[in-house]
Amino acid sequence: MVGVSTVQHLTTDQLDAGVDHVRASPSDAGTVEMIVRRPEVGEREVLDEAELLVGEGVRGDNYLARGSTQTDDGAAHPEAQLNVMNSRALDLVAGGDRGRWSLAGDQLLVDLDLSVENLPVGTRLSLGTAVIEIAAKPHNGCAKFAARFGQDAARWVNRDKHERRRGLNAIVVQPGVVRAGDVIKKL
Repeated sequence: MVGVSTVQHLTTDQLDAGVDHVRASPSDAGTVEMIVRRPEVGEREVLDEAELLVGEGVRGDNYLARGSTQTDDGAAHPEAQLNVMNSRALDLVAGGDRGRWSLAGDQLLVDLDLSVENLPVGTRLSLGTAVIEIAAKPHNGCAKFAARFGQDAARWVNRDKHERRRGLNAIVVQPGVVRAGDVIKKL
């Protein structure tokens, strides 16, 4: 089980001081910095590589089994197969501790500008041999995120929605394998 350590959470002012570094993320091609699978609620596995499957997301992730409170029947939300977060934003809220990145709960942590301006809904990205598409469903910081990174961090990632500091949701449109260190680029 992933534990929440007793680390010092950053203040809004400290987070704001690092925003220019986040905004300097590459816009056309970046890097897959980390891949995380969530086999069970509260569990995280950092992977060297993962298979991305259409309709399922990361093979072995609990996306389908977990379901969603945002669908009428409780089934997994079709636009939330993958959660993608900018690694610079996450590194900032994690206080520079890469060992805490998996706590965010996102499967793909990437060094790429995820802003709405750079990646509008429907944009496709290639990574490894897979292709994903940006979904319309927003990805927001939740109570779990606040508990792990602090209230200021949760407000900070949700404050400027157009920057998508908390990340975005995506779907797999071409199955394939992705590895940590692979290039992720706009198609």
